[in-house]
Amino acid sequence: MHKPLNCCLTLLCHKSMEERLVDYLLEHPELVTGFTISRVDGNSQSEELHSMAEQVRGRSRRIEISVVMNLDDAQALLARLKNDEPNREVAYWITPVLEFGRLA
Repeated sequence: MHKPLNCCLTLLCHKSMEERLVDYLLEHPELVTGFTISRVDGNSQSEELHSMAEQVRGRSRRIEISVVMNLDDAQALLARLKNDEPNREVAYWITPVLEFGRLA
């Protein structure tokens, strides 16, 4: 029986963490069956601007990873990430997915 894909877990991190976070997701195929990566800019009061260019621009290059998955799996993955890769610079949120499928 397939678990329902009923949420989207979004992870947001500094571009320097992309490979480490992607590798972590790939190491957990029992929870993550696929994801999408987008390159975005970010700004928040608690964010560290790492380079001089980021300080001048007032924002940093970020990676946004979206994973459509089962809510229980998303919560399990977050618990593991918090334990294995604790980092204040990784933000996340979970949103409901009403429907997920393929056109063919």
